[in-house]
Amino acid sequence: MPESTDLRTTDTVSLDDNENSVVIIDQTLIPGEVRLLSIRDEDEMYDAIKRLVVRGAPAIGVFAAFGLYVLSRDMTDLSREAFIAELKKKADHLNSSRPTAVNLSWALKRMLKAAEDNENLSVQEIVEILRKEAIAIRDEDVEICRGIGEHGLSLLKPGYRILTHCNAGSLATVRYGTATAPIYLGHEKGYNFKVYCDETRPLLQGARLTAFELTQHGIDTTVLCDNMSASLMARGEVDAVLVGCDRVAANGDAANKIGTSLLALAAKHYGVPFYVCAPSSTLDPDTATGSDIEIEMRDPDEVTEMWYEKRMAPEGVKVYNPAFDVTDHSLITGIITETGVAYPPYAESLRR
Repeated sequence: MPESTDLRTTDTVSLDDNENSVVIIDQTLIPGEVRLLSIRDEDEMYDAIKRLVVRGAPAIGVFAAFGLYVLSRDMTDLSREAFIAELKKKADHLNSSRPTAVNLSWALKRMLKAAEDNENLSVQEIVEILRKEAIAIRDEDVEICRGIGEHGLSLLKPGYRILTHCNAGSLATVRYGTATAPIYLGHEKGYNFKVYCDETRPLLQGARLTAFELTQHGIDTTVLCDNMSASLMARGEVDAVLVGCDRVAANGDAANKIGTSLLALAAKHYGVPFYVCAPSSTLDPDTATGSDIEIEMRDPDEVTEMWYEKRMAPEGVKVYNPAFDVTDHSLITGIITETGVAYPPYAESLRR
């Protein structure tokens, strides 16, 4: 199985046409090991999304697009009608793996539309169209993240102390990341940012993933527990908060990793700008407000057992373990997209 140890030269998600597989970084092993996995089986694809082997809304979308293309190559002996029907079944199956991140359904719908718009062609021709569409989704992700980085960097000054939560870095996208894109571009320009990474309990994506990739790039990085962020702001040591998101409702409410809304509340109290970095693919005009966003509930063992040598809660105790929370639009200073920064009122600015 191929391996790499340098995130700076490795895309999070890529396509291996020769092996007919999707190649991903196994994020469950970081920071102890950086390993590439080649996946071509439908159930393995589902499991990779469900278990967070691949995670981050944009990366999941690219993975799903590549995955559907890979699966389509095994169905070339079907009639066109049977091919389209089977493609829809596989897309529905992959889409059921995680409910909150809109990129997953967005990418799968886009792939299905590419097939359905060309259903008069041969199956082999449709498969080639799916390949081109998946690669376009990948390429757009890279350009979108760079665009977010450029617009986000315009809001920051050299020497800024930036707080981020979870992982909205290169591991959550193909390259650059969303919330980390301005940091990476600033680092290239010598801005000398200092970055604080919340641990992001219970899965520790901030400590395991964001801190790992930032330090690999030589960026001044400090890890802190989630409940220490307000203390840091109270000391005047945070100039801006940058977070990613998995879905933005039409009114600007944003769903992101659990704990984000607490950061927004603290930032509002201490007068720290709070920015959500959102690729256009995460904007969901069909969802009116954050209360309409389905929040994924995770396994209780992630809280009670996953990172401990011995169980750290009583047997039989109930566990509340939502993967995401919703930050109210009133707490968000601006939403940074690849086309510019949206400011309140978001119902109007996001539409523009």
